[in-house]
Amino acid sequence: MKPSIPKGTRDFGPAVVNRRNYIFDTIRTVFVKYGYQAIETPVLENLATLTGKYGEEGDKLLFKVLNNGDFLQKANREALAAGDSAELLPSIADKGLRYDLTVPFARFVVMHQNELAFPFKRYQIQPVWRADRPQKGRYREFYQCDADVVGTNSLMNEAELVQIYDEVFQKLGVEVEIKVNNRKILYGMAEAAGIASQFMDMTIAIDKLDKIGIEGVRREMERKGIPSAAVDRVEEMLAVKTLSPLKTLMADSETGLRGIAELEEFHRYFYTYPAGNAVVFDITLARGLNYYTGCIFEVKAKKVEIGSIGGGGRYDDLTGVFGLKGVSGVGISFGADRIYLVMEELELFPDRLTDSLQVLLVAFDVATHTYAFRCLQQLRSAGINAELYPEPAKLKKQMKYANARSVPYVVLIGEDEMKRGELTLKNMATGAQDQRDLAAIIAELSA
Repeated sequence: MKPSIPKGTRDFGPAVVNRRNYIFDTIRTVFVKYGYQAIETPVLENLATLTGKYGEEGDKLLFKVLNNGDFLQKANREALAAGDSAELLPSIADKGLRYDLTVPFARFVVMHQNELAFPFKRYQIQPVWRADRPQKGRYREFYQCDADVVGTNSLMNEAELVQIYDEVFQKLGVEVEIKVNNRKILYGMAEAAGIASQFMDMTIAIDKLDKIGIEGVRREMERKGIPSAAVDRVEEMLAVKTLSPLKTLMADSETGLRGIAELEEFHRYFYTYPAGNAVVFDITLARGLNYYTGCIFEVKAKKVEIGSIGGGGRYDDLTGVFGLKGVSGVGISFGADRIYLVMEELELFPDRLTDSLQVLLVAFDVATHTYAFRCLQQLRSAGINAELYPEPAKLKKQMKYANARSVPYVVLIGEDEMKRGELTLKNMATGAQDQRDLAAIIAELSA
């Protein structure tokens, strides 16, 4: 059988992994700078933990894992005979692959609450899985890089998280637009339009605006039974570009006015910081996940047509569903896979990364190979990424390997070099070579 991998998953070769690690390390460095601590959670979560946290559409995208052993032994026979998958599922699967890192984090906080110092700031860089239709920038297995803080209502945290977005993307060289909204403003929109009971239907439709346009959003809301007059009212508010007009439009919505006040407080904190990227209010930003309750964020790359490369927001009651009431949280996530695509298209990766091979040692015979192995230890002790071809093969074969590894320097060691203690250092880009002792070579490669 010809080997293959599931659709929506990928293998990564060394060059790609090096570039991905460059992204992860850049993000991790900024997380740590802002005081966030690393945690990890299991690949598998109980389905009861995951279900109902992402909305109806999100629940459909959960990967379910069949129970161990003969999973049909305890299956709901009536549901099985009737072909009712919804009824059958609880009896054959009680675990699933995590859909994101935020819900597992909320579960973690509840389980470890007595061990944590609040407010608790955590970051997490791990893969997640969604049973989505694979396409460019959208995979079934992908990494998220999250930062969250729980145990405080302060909107300083929202400002700090947007600063993290801004700093990371400046370091990566990616020009972005960071969109900001508040779910309370969206609820105020529903109240002002007289459709508060259909708030989720409205936000799910608005969340598709980039994909289906305003006419598509109208059709989506009308299909959900939202009256045309209310749809007209929503469309009017979606055209607003600043906060000031909303105070009049939402004068009768206490929730909407509170959302406006929260965004104003966010701006008071954030604008003490000299942002390098555009941060804009966007009333059409909805973020379709059910658990957001306050400020929400989304990041778009400016020079590449691709979906969002980051998003997040405030979730006041997420831990409440696990039994821990009154613990507010706010967090952001970086879409590492899409960031990779953006940086690749814009050619933003460094020519050489710090984890790349710097030099290959080439020996001509058995005696010089042993000598080269001693030199190899000194190079590595000096912090230089070095490798010795594992046998004194023909020079052509060893140089072919050097080219395949894209190594910038080769050290050639023959009998004469060994006797003199002066090795031949060759620059593979220019072809230039000269003789130097090992200390001089180490100084050159360390510069």
